[in-house]
Amino acid sequence: MPAQKNSLRDRLARSREINISVTGRKSGRTISNPVWFVSDDEKLYLLPARGSDTQWYKNVLKKPVIRIKAGGAEAEFKVVSVTDAKHVSPVIDRFRAKYGDSGLKLYAKLDVAVIAKMQ
Repeated sequence: MPAQKNSLRDRLARSREINISVTGRKSGRTISNPVWFVSDDEKLYLLPARGSDTQWYKNVLKKPVIRIKAGGAEAEFKVVSVTDAKHVSPVIDRFRAKYGDSGLKLYAKLDVAVIAKMQ
């Protein structure tokens, strides 16, 4: 793995929130948003706050690439949208473990997830 992504992993381990940038599906402009996340050694998991109605999520459906910034480190990843409830549920469980039930209450809809492979 490139040193840039190793540095990002270190920063992710110390962060509760990251900044993601996506390409606007209509405008083509770069759009950045702060988001919560969970990660392990291989993957970064995102839950859009408004589920499938979230604008950044709709953008990654059109162009499945995100740029992640955490604590000064950044990297670009291809992402996969997950819509099957049996695969979204474990992501929700990971978010619950990190942010608690009160954190999950901030999410209006939990019908999709986005996964980036950090390899």
